[in-house]
This record gives sequence, structure tokens and C-alpha cells, in this order.
Amino acid sequence: MHKNTFFSKRATINCGGHLLDLSTPKIMGILNITPDSFFDGGRYLDEQAIVEQSGKMLDDGASIIDVGAYSSRPNAIDISAKEEIDRLLPALTLIKENYPNAIISVDTFRSEVAEAGIKAGGHIINDISAGELDGKMFETVSRLQVPYILMHMRGTPQTMQQLTDYNDLMREVVKYFVDKVTRLKKLGVHDLILDPGFGFAKNIDQNYELLKHMDEVKIFDLPLLAGLSRKSMIWKLLESKPEEALNGTSVLNTIALQKGAAILRVHDVKEAAEVLKIWMKVG
Repeated sequence: MHKNTFFSKRATINCGGHLLDLSTPKIMGILNITPDSFFDGGRYLDEQAIVEQSGKMLDDGASIIDVGAYSSRPNAIDISAKEEIDRLLPALTLIKENYPNAIISVDTFRSEVAEAGIKAGGHIINDISAGELDGKMFETVSRLQVPYILMHMRGTPQTMQQLTDYNDLMREVVKYFVDKVTRLKKLGVHDLILDPGFGFAKNIDQNYELLKHMDEVKIFDLPLLAGLSRKSMIWKLLESKPEEALNGTSVLNTIALQKGAAILRVHDVKEAAEVLKIWMKVG
């Protein structure tokens, strides 16, 4: 196994004055403070659970905690921005109070929520819609001058699985990012991370095609994020369920590293950190 030349380049992002070096891959731990996320919905709703899980992920090797207050699983219930903020801010406060050095990503597609989250102590905006669902998002990111993760998706979480008709999947994903990155750079946003969007407006075969060719997205010379953790592309293929998809997740995370992923977004930080440690040793 050889290391991708992508990692020979220095790639840092400024997270509230702390430079996070992505020239070697990092782990992003998922903290869903929602009742209906597909795998861990309802697990981290009270203060003790939020504090304990955040600490566990940091101890297990997470460099970033990604906090989401809106479930983006297929057919998820749409909630208001106010409800999303009301869920989000107390969790951010708890994490900042207990782990002041933690780097926090705010998982939202709403500029109003993103701004509130950054002002409450978040450092990164993680937008599943890459500005498609909120026309003010790009301007907000530019004004706040924070790292921005933009993901490929069509439609909304409620409609995306009916929007999987592509003439050329990889060509359309690359074109999507060309348009977005060009606009963002014109607005002065330079700390960009690209997420190909596994599971979002893609069927099982398309997800595996996307993973097979993910390295094509490296033409932008920007860090790539792979969010594969326990997704249906694993458990449907294996005819199991999300609770049994950890082994498959580790396999796909290994492939994602081979394809150039700089960040692995995962539910299971310890196992992902082990994947990364072994992969780095082999290289």
C-alpha cells in the first residue's frame, strides 16, 4: 500500500486560532443530539451523556467533534431553525466547559444555525447541502472566516433518495464542486473541505462507484472527508443492520484512506483510530 501524494502536501485549517494539520488524516467523531438519527438517535440528549460521549471520543483519538442537532437521514423529520438552535447551543456550551481545547464542527445546512453555533464556541461549519438549502450560507461562512465542509447532495434529506439519476456520477460530482469552490474562493473562503456525500442522493451501486473513484475529487487540492460510518451501503449490501456494520465501516474507512481521505467522520472513534494507525504503519 502506498501513501497518496496528497499527504505529502501541508494542509492546515484554522480552527479558532488553532491550526489543525490535515497532512496526515484525522478522525471526526459524530455527536448527534437528535432523537431520530439513523444509528445513534436518542442516545445523547441529556447533559451527562453529551459530556461523557464527547470525552470518550476525544480520549479515543478524535481531533474534531461534529455536533448535529438536525437528523439528515433519509425521510427525517424536518424541524425549525429555532428547535435546531435550542438543541445545539446547550450541547456546545457543555463541550466547551468540559473540554475547552476541543475542536467542534457544527453540522447544519442553515446559516442562522451555523452563525449561532460558531458564536457559541464552534470552529467549523459542516454543511450537507453546500449552500443549496440556504442562499445565505456562503456569505455567512465568508463573514465568519471559519473552515467550511461542503458536501455533494441533491434535494433535501426528505427527497434525496428519489434523486439518484446521473448520466455520469463522478463528472457531476466534480462539476458540482467546481462551481461551489469557485464561488467560495471569490468570497475569500480558503479553508475548504470536500465531502463526496456517501448515502446522499446515491443508491448502493453509486456509493461504491463514488468510493472507487473518490481520488478523482483530489484535483481541487483540498482535503477530503469520508462519511461512511454504519451507512446503508454497508448493511444493506451485507443484509444486516446498522448495529452490525462496524466491521464493514472499518473496511470502507481503509479504502477511503487509500483514496485520499484526510478526515474520517465516524460514530466509532476508537476503531477508526486503530484503522488509521495500522494504515499509517503499513505505508
